[in-house]
Amino acid sequence: FTEVDKLRETLCEGMETFEQRQEDVISRHEVLRRIENVIEKLVVSVSEGEAPELRMMNRFTWSNVKFQETDGLVLKEDVSEVVLRCDSPSTAPKFALTLKLLSIVYKLVQSDSYATKRDIYYNDPQLFGSQITLDSIVDDITCMLKVPRRSLHVLSTSKGIISGDLCYLEEDGTKVDCSSSCAAVPVSSNVNGIKNIVSSAKFLLIVEKDATFQRLLDDDFCTRLSPCIIITGKGVPDVNSRLMVRKLRDTLQIPVFALVDSDPYGIEIMCIYKYGSRSMAFEAQNLTVPSVLWLGLLPSDIQRYRVPEDSILPFSKADERKLNSLKSRSYITTQPAWHKEIETMQTLKQKAEIQALASIAPHFLTRVYLPNKLRYGGWI
Repeated sequence: FTEVDKLRETLCEGMETFEQRQEDVISRHEVLRRIENVIEKLVVSVSEGEAPELRMMNRFTWSNVKFQETDGLVLKEDVSEVVLRCDSPSTAPKFALTLKLLSIVYKLVQSDSYATKRDIYYNDPQLFGSQITLDSIVDDITCMLKVPRRSLHVLSTSKGIISGDLCYLEEDGTKVDCSSSCAAVPVSSNVNGIKNIVSSAKFLLIVEKDATFQRLLDDDFCTRLSPCIIITGKGVPDVNSRLMVRKLRDTLQIPVFALVDSDPYGIEIMCIYKYGSRSMAFEAQNLTVPSVLWLGLLPSDIQRYRVPEDSILPFSKADERKLNSLKSRSYITTQPAWHKEIETMQTLKQKAEIQALASIAPHFLTRVYLPNKLRYGGWI
């Protein structure tokens, strides 16, 4: 695949002159100090007869983020905050849970031990109420302390899986071989601890859904086509899947392609890998991969490959709203080719899943569509 090789050479040249951003190393002592500063302010408030409060960034408003081509969605300098007061019925429960989790994190960092979010939740499920609540508070604390989440010594169980020409060592020395053609390997829960990465892959392919990923495995895609790596976050990607894509891109300096459904939600998932997300903008420099290229399924491919009508789905009102939201985002306007494809989708008011290609021929995706895309540079 000469076009892929040319693309890789271009990326390598660009990375030679590009100052790679290394993740800030924050010592355990510094993390402890920042937690102590938070608690100290609460103690001072109580001593002065005031109701203690916690201030943290509002992670769910677009007004707090801006777009940068080098990093994707990042925080603005001045951001709006959410105030958690212990004397307010609406915020007191979250105030208490945040303090509880801060105490757990402090003990973990102090003892240099680790725990998964799932472990923490099941130690007291009645207290936290739901795993989602705990996960959100962990991210709030990360943002409040301005440290990478793994600096809290809290790990998350990965939902993503990976396969292909890749071997590496986990932090504890366990060797991981992803080259089995019939099974995938779960993405590591401690991506930053991975070392000794060995691969001759020509490219990395992000696959939106598990079903498509399994189809590629069944057809022995990684060895039949070219040495490559495939990864899926099984829909909206978790942090570990995004970290893995970023680490492999930085280490191997290979092109990263995305294979997603031709619908607004598929495009948004691809944008999360490429530009990041609003709620995790505070950690964009470690998570985003702005060089991600859209390989398929392009809206224009639906007509180009004459996908059968019975495999094409009509637009819903939710699809319209999501597409309009995407069009209004600043990062789409910097991608004329992407914008054109989105306009095509909106004009035709049609969407199709990757599996729709199977209606043309059972192995059309792996033996015709993807090989041709890679051979002739059919990405944007």
